[in-house]
Amino acid sequence: MADIRIDRARLLLTPPVRRANPWAALGAAALAATAAVMMAGIMVLGPGVRFEEPSAAQPAFPNG
Repeated sequence: MADIRIDRARLLLTPPVRRANPWAALGAAALAATAAVMMAGIMVLGPGVRFEEPSAAQPAFPNG
């Protein structure tokens, strides 16, 4: 009787086996890809970037 209780207790104390979730890996890959694209955009368009008007929008004779 005591052996059965000990075996039951051991069975209850063992942690359950968790399987890997493929959706978690896909989500982590998507997050990493998004972060990489955003960091590349920051490198290309840094804080000192200015967009000037195209030459067609500027008047032909600015002084008169």
